[in-house]
Amino acid sequence: MSATQIRLSGPQFDFVTAEEQFPAFVGGFGSGKTYAAISRAISKKLQYPGQNVAYYLPTYDLVRTMGFPRFTESLATMGLKYKLNKSDAVIEVGSFGSIVFRTMDTPERIIAYEVADSLVDELDTLPVDKARDVWNKIIGRNRQKKPDGSLNTVAVATTPEGFRFVYNRWQKSPAPGYRLIEAPTESNAKNLPEGYIQSLRDSYPTALLAAYLDGKFVNLASGSVYPEFKRNEHASGDIILAGETLHVGMDFNVQKMAAVIFVLRKGEPHAVQEYTGVLDTPAMIALLKSRHPDHPVMVYPDASGNSRRSNGASESDIALLKQARFQVCVNPSNPAVKDRVLAVNAMLKAGRLGVNLDRCPSLVEAFEQQAYDKNGEPDKSSGHDHVVDAAGYFIAYKFPIVRPGRAVVVETGFH
Repeated sequence: MSATQIRLSGPQFDFVTAEEQFPAFVGGFGSGKTYAAISRAISKKLQYPGQNVAYYLPTYDLVRTMGFPRFTESLATMGLKYKLNKSDAVIEVGSFGSIVFRTMDTPERIIAYEVADSLVDELDTLPVDKARDVWNKIIGRNRQKKPDGSLNTVAVATTPEGFRFVYNRWQKSPAPGYRLIEAPTESNAKNLPEGYIQSLRDSYPTALLAAYLDGKFVNLASGSVYPEFKRNEHASGDIILAGETLHVGMDFNVQKMAAVIFVLRKGEPHAVQEYTGVLDTPAMIALLKSRHPDHPVMVYPDASGNSRRSNGASESDIALLKQARFQVCVNPSNPAVKDRVLAVNAMLKAGRLGVNLDRCPSLVEAFEQQAYDKNGEPDKSSGHDHVVDAAGYFIAYKFPIVRPGRAVVVETGFH
């Protein structure tokens, strides 16, 4: 078989060919992190056909929706035969052996297999302690000997998420063998849609652009969670009109259920009513039906409501909403908290989100006062989280942060 080689950006090439034991590709949105990681994984597989490669993602949903299709597409483009076994989460690459997929959501399950090289995608999205645990578990799996005696490697490709595990391990106090490769979004501009970089500049606060555009470690956990909210800029006088469709963001919590009702004006959302401190899901359903009997209702709930029961009944919270004949709009899992927060801040910054200050006082207070806790997560101790989470589920579903798709030119010759 003739060798198939691909075009890579400078940072991607440095990462794919890095000889250090622990290289990390830290890049902004659209910098080609996952493509670089996949390319390195396939390169290692072809280099050492007698040994296996592991590829780690935060959740199985990402393995299924991103890992499998992206790998099979790359292998097919390179002219490599493969067999995908979804039940075992393994891809057999012709006569070159296996690429195994594992998740990082349950570190204690990273057991009972051995590989020679590993790739870890979006490690920095995990809390620091969990990321450290996952990292140590992964290193423990990397023990297949290579025929040339070279080191087993674990490579990371991630967005910088503030001063967390990747910052501490690769930039603040790097040990021998740790190499940091920074990749700004601009380094992959030729593969991005026209105007994508400018859209990031228009959507994100300045502090976040350093991380998500330049690929730098910056403090993402200081000050307000929603710094883009300004009372005078986002105040809306809109109210619910007769018969119009109500879009209801909903957060499930026993005795602390919250809902925020939005209406659309020229396609843009306006928060016009809130309900907080409601007992449980049946009580929230009864409240919505009694207060808004002549309106179509679309509910955008916490996705965990598919399995949880805020009222102790046999039906799940979301099943109860469907039984009430509400239209339920929900994905299989919630977006990452940071993506939900970013979606809300992006709408606020663009001036596309209005709030009726009189009818949504708790939401206004949450926007103004919710801060980050010591772990860099939105603080829950103040009670502001319920109502702002409810609003965020609707915004993240209806107006999500859009990441670029991949556009890669495959040709002969690394360069």
